[in-house]
Amino acid sequence: MQISVDGFAEGPDEAVHWPVVDEELCTEYLSELRQADVLLYGRKTYDIMAAFWPTADLTPVSPFYVEFARFWRAAPKLVISRTLRDPAWNTEVLGAGVVAEVRRRKDAGQNMVLLGGAETAAAFIEHDLVDEYRLFVHPILLGDGVPLFRSAVDATGLRLVDVLTFDSAVVQMHYRHPERVLC
Repeated sequence: MQISVDGFAEGPDEAVHWPVVDEELCTEYLSELRQADVLLYGRKTYDIMAAFWPTADLTPVSPFYVEFARFWRAAPKLVISRTLRDPAWNTEVLGAGVVAEVRRRKDAGQNMVLLGGAETAAAFIEHDLVDEYRLFVHPILLGDGVPLFRSAVDATGLRLVDVLTFDSAVVQMHYRHPERVLC
């Protein structure tokens, strides 16, 4: 998840275009995404991705855009939405029963990566469906918006796996529940 230094996943008026997006950060991000069996999105984040990545390799800014666009189109995706119909690019929509379906897939060993959506993250945290937190903290204070953690989270059991710093001043903190070691 992308968050500001003051803990917001979205800025005022649902602004989501404030995170740093550079090749160094995105290369690390893509490396992590390739380990997932499925990418999991909230509707707003999916719409942002679907508006750009399916054709980003047609007029590429860099070789990374070509690589990420090809990965994104092919990767299995789940989108949580009550209104999205007929999605493309290897995408399945989850409407009602999202928590039960994610729990079923998780119990079956599917490695899902949540790529965005403060509401989605809050629901998964509330239902104890988060095994790892990979927080990309961006060097910005938003002052207001949608917080990533809407209520207190018991972090006493989390173990720090690693911390990465990027030239853009973004810091990735990776935490894991020790009893949920992923193989």
